Amino acid sequence: MPEAPAKERKKQREAREEVLRAAGELEGAAPQEVLRWAVGFFGRRLTLSVSFGGPEGMVLLDMLSRITDDVWVFTLDTGFLFEETVRFREEAMRRYRLPLRVVRPELSVEEQVERYGPRLWSCAPDICCEVRKVEPQRRWLSNFDAWVTGIRRDQTAARADTPVVGWDEFFGVFKIAPLASWSRERVLRYAGEHGVPLNPLLSRGYASIGCEPCTRPVREGEDERAGRWPGMEKTECGLHIANGKVRRAVS
Repeated sequence: MPEAPAKERKKQREAREEVLRAAGELEGAAPQEVLRWAVGFFGRRLTLSVSFGGPEGMVLLDMLSRITDDVWVFTLDTGFLFEETVRFREEAMRRYRLPLRVVRPELSVEEQVERYGPRLWSCAPDICCEVRKVEPQRRWLSNFDAWVTGIRRDQTAARADTPVVGWDEFFGVFKIAPLASWSRERVLRYAGEHGVPLNPLLSRGYASIGCEPCTRPVREGEDERAGRWPGMEKTECGLHIANGKVRRAVS
């Protein structure tokens, strides 16, 4: 009986080595090829995150739906989303057959206000993101081996070295970014060519859509993520990387 844990560790190590070998081969692959590999390798231990804000998640949702209808999609509902985003989420998922789980924080908005005050997002935004995004995602990903995300290398300097397939030490899963090498223009072109529905706020000057209190439209000439946490140094919610490293808040 004592050998079982050792055998399990060996199996996990061999699986990780196999994934990392495949990662090098997938660096120049089309996103659809990356997704087909991920579905074939991880099966139901794979999950896709879609914010229903930016076009990247919708493009991946469309691509994945053409490959399988048996992979869980999840989305984080912080309780501070735009009404347009919530309505769009419900409309979009009536189009696709993939199962969707809306993942929410353990603290309701009212409970957070009671514990931290009414404007945590403005006075301690890292803690707000930890409570409303990082913790719920960590809870969801504990059930999976791999997470597909729509981040791109050209979005921010901190994302410039994002691998197509890598290991996320914090969440303890493989992180797959099929669109890592794509530009925003290429993402939008795919959406237009395939009739992928997009959040209506994108046509109103919003380039990156998160929580309503922390998001504004971008101005001409601004970076596409300039509308996130305006007036603050913060550029990442903590689900990905910040300034070249993972940054987590302590509540």
